[in-house]
Amino acid sequence: MDRERYSPAVAVWNYCEKDVYVPQIRELGVQIYSFHDIFSPRAKLSALRRLIKQLKPEVVHSLSFYLNIAAHLSTRGTEAIAMGSMRSVLQLDKRANGWLLGKVSARWPRNQVYNSLEAAKDKSRSKSLFLPKRVFVVQNGIDLQYFCIVPLLTTRPVRILAVGSLVLVKRWDRLLSATAELKRRKLDFSVEFAGDGPLRKSLEQQAQALDISDRVTFRGYAHDIPLLLSHATFLVHTSDAEGSPNAVMEAMACGRAVVATDVGDVPSLVENGKTGFVVPRGDDGMLVERMTTLISNRDLCKRMGEAGRIKAEREFGLDRLASDTLAVYRAAGWEDAQPVVAEPFVLYHR
Repeated sequence: MDRERYSPAVAVWNYCEKDVYVPQIRELGVQIYSFHDIFSPRAKLSALRRLIKQLKPEVVHSLSFYLNIAAHLSTRGTEAIAMGSMRSVLQLDKRANGWLLGKVSARWPRNQVYNSLEAAKDKSRSKSLFLPKRVFVVQNGIDLQYFCIVPLLTTRPVRILAVGSLVLVKRWDRLLSATAELKRRKLDFSVEFAGDGPLRKSLEQQAQALDISDRVTFRGYAHDIPLLLSHATFLVHTSDAEGSPNAVMEAMACGRAVVATDVGDVPSLVENGKTGFVVPRGDDGMLVERMTTLISNRDLCKRMGEAGRIKAEREFGLDRLASDTLAVYRAAGWEDAQPVVAEPFVLYHR
């Protein structure tokens, strides 16, 4: 984003000073506003309305489905354009946010940005009344200088990386079952989980029950994903539902092959047989076979990883993300014709 022309700000609904993103946002020179001393949602909404009247942003963009309705209500009576977001699967987000909040956040604001082509298709097929008027698709982008390609060393042991929260929808139990079968086949490899969540204890218990604790490591939350990818042979992603998964894009940017289930935009991110393998969700046998192929063929891993990096450079960059996002704001009615400072205002729910 051209910071001589645009002045972004971030408001955080549930603020925590220790959040990993706080110092990163401040380092970019972006102002952070919070409601840390306000506990009532209604009072927070009132505070947000006052903040918007004070700052007079031209765009207020919720980056969380949970806060879509807050972006809509807080901009009523102002000249700001409200934008909502949906970064996963619509039905899952609606259920996760409860009957009322799920419905209203799915409908308002009337302009919403989905990060998944597949999610937009689901919306177009839906007959529900609780849908936005217009949906724009802006797929995720990543920093290609931070997630840079590191040559795959064929002399290292095979290390499989799994990145993501330890929650039910990620279906890491599927990967553990595959690990047990791969061990039974006497293949030489290890699996590393980077991420934390409520299912960690049960997944560790499953690993013990399957007698694969010697092959599996749970690292917990990790800040050094590029470093972990540089040491990995390939990435496995076994989710039951996704939007546009960053973990898959990050692995490809780092020159690593990917084995992933066919959820969300994975089939458009991963070119099956070229940059990795796309596995039908629930086909555990094929998951094992595709992992076996990559464990046994390091040269194929290398070729797929190099092809993945080429695609990442072509499609995943932050420049594309910024230009697509600003184009969406214009399509929603933002007038960006004058050479003046504008203020895209981001509403973030920790």
